[in-house]
Amino acid sequence: MAKSAFKNKAAESSIFTRRVYFAVVVIFLMIGMLFANLYYLQIDQFESYQTRSNSNRIKVIPNAPPRGLIYDRNGVLLAENQPQFSLEIIPEQVQNLKQTVEELTTLLDLDPQITGRFIDEARHHRRFNPITLAEQLTEEQVAKFSVNQYRFPGCSIEAYLKRYYPYANMLTHALGYVSRINTKDLQRLDQEGKLPNYEATHDIGKQGVEKYYEDQLHGQSGYQEVEVNNKGRIIRTLKYQPPQAGQDLYLGIDIRLQKRGYELMQGRKGAIVMMDPRDGSVLAFVSAPSYDPNIFVRGVSTKEYSALLNDPDRPLINRVSQGGYSPASTVKPLLSIMGLNEGAITPTYRYFGGPAFQIPGTARKFRDWRRGGHGWLDVYRAIEVSADTFFYDLAYRVGIDKIHEYMSKFGFGNYSGLDLYEESTGVLPSREWKLKRHRQGWFQGDTISVGIGQGYWTATLIQLARAHSILTQHGRNITPHIGYSLGSGDKQTKIEMPELLPLQVKDDSYWGVSMQGMYLVNNGPEGSGRHAFAGTPYKSAGKSGTAQVVGMKENQRYDASKLKAEHRDNALFVSFAPFDNPEIVCAVILENAGGGSKNAAPIARAMLDAYMLGKYDTPADSSEALH
Repeated sequence: MAKSAFKNKAAESSIFTRRVYFAVVVIFLMIGMLFANLYYLQIDQFESYQTRSNSNRIKVIPNAPPRGLIYDRNGVLLAENQPQFSLEIIPEQVQNLKQTVEELTTLLDLDPQITGRFIDEARHHRRFNPITLAEQLTEEQVAKFSVNQYRFPGCSIEAYLKRYYPYANMLTHALGYVSRINTKDLQRLDQEGKLPNYEATHDIGKQGVEKYYEDQLHGQSGYQEVEVNNKGRIIRTLKYQPPQAGQDLYLGIDIRLQKRGYELMQGRKGAIVMMDPRDGSVLAFVSAPSYDPNIFVRGVSTKEYSALLNDPDRPLINRVSQGGYSPASTVKPLLSIMGLNEGAITPTYRYFGGPAFQIPGTARKFRDWRRGGHGWLDVYRAIEVSADTFFYDLAYRVGIDKIHEYMSKFGFGNYSGLDLYEESTGVLPSREWKLKRHRQGWFQGDTISVGIGQGYWTATLIQLARAHSILTQHGRNITPHIGYSLGSGDKQTKIEMPELLPLQVKDDSYWGVSMQGMYLVNNGPEGSGRHAFAGTPYKSAGKSGTAQVVGMKENQRYDASKLKAEHRDNALFVSFAPFDNPEIVCAVILENAGGGSKNAAPIARAMLDAYMLGKYDTPADSSEALH
């Protein structure tokens, strides 16, 4: 018979009691930890979690500011913000999205390809947020939709502002344009700490004054604080801060002069710039050929952009501030100031200008433009007839170092300070420049060519206009500028440009000597501009220039008919008026047009007539327009 085991009830009771105590302790510890954690979350970290909660509950939506408008000096609108219309759809309010899009495409005659793109885009967006189906709808499309809107719940027409340039091609290189913000723009804005101000902005200034004055034109973004639910849907608006519109920009440009210059340059390649030498304000800024900036605002197509890039006339180049041309004889009055101040010539100095100039001890001849030479010359007549040999000799005796020193003070070889980013410095040659660029030393023959504005020397048209402005103002060194003032009405603030150190000479009469030579160019018996400026009721002065594009052999004579069009000479003319108290300087460059006095001078005359006499309209007879 098996023995049964007896239970030890005292031992079991003790074990049970210990387990109960242990469980109670664990429970109280856990409750303590729970209360400690609640204290930490609800009291110690209250502010932090409240802020995070509000961040999830409150959403800040930025609002783009209206872009400032651009006017000419007389208040004519040059760049405006036009209302545009877009068609937007809220997917969750549409029963059959694909069918709705197809019906709208047929109704409004939209691009069929947008159907597939829109459906794909809708898959990656929240269904309660509106998505743009089409932009820049015409009035006819808006009207068609409005009549049929009852058929399309969840679809609506929304208005927004888009930049528009009413004068299109006429002002492109001065105004520039705005276009879509790209990745490069975003990176730059982020580096400059400006990105938050562009969160709701789609376009940004890309060129011209639109880019240069971007900060002033853009304005300050506003915002609205809205309360959203856990799905991001807006429940209510808590606060609204309106955006501050950008400042209006007034230019020094006179649209009447701009239009006149644009008309005169039709069918030509080149540029015209007119500026007030007293304050540097630019009144006309024409680069031809040009292009319509509005295509960049709406979004230029690959085909359109390729056509502009591959155009042999290079319309994208700003020929006023980026085109590098040999200044040719237009710099002879400036070189005369150097010669007078250095004592190399005097107002009464006489030089016999033969058919050619030779450096002593060499056989090479530097020909004058006139085959038989000019005979006896003083500085006045040398400027009037543009005698090459006179300035060959002057350059040889003064040397490249002095030429570089003085022409630098006239602004060559450096930025003019113009309020555009699209500007080149040109080339003002020197010994150091040639050694660095060509790894060759400087030769005396190099100096001779520079003495008539040829050789390695290249300049922009704005540099030429600025240099002659310094001449007319007796050394006062102004900075050219397109922008004139910011603001509107009585709250306009004039744009102040820096004035550099003046170009000082030993005798102030030297300026008058050079200017008198330019007066003879337009009014003297032998002046190269006397035909173009015959009969003007105002007194003017000028200087022509004919710049070689390709080099000629020593005994070779220029024959345009035997050269390709792109190898023919460039025509230049710089002029100012009135002579006694200059208030306007005009510089003209015509690419591959031939002689400056024959081709560029009549255009300068037409521009000065427009400014001085108010002759802004182009006569029906084109020959009358240029003579």
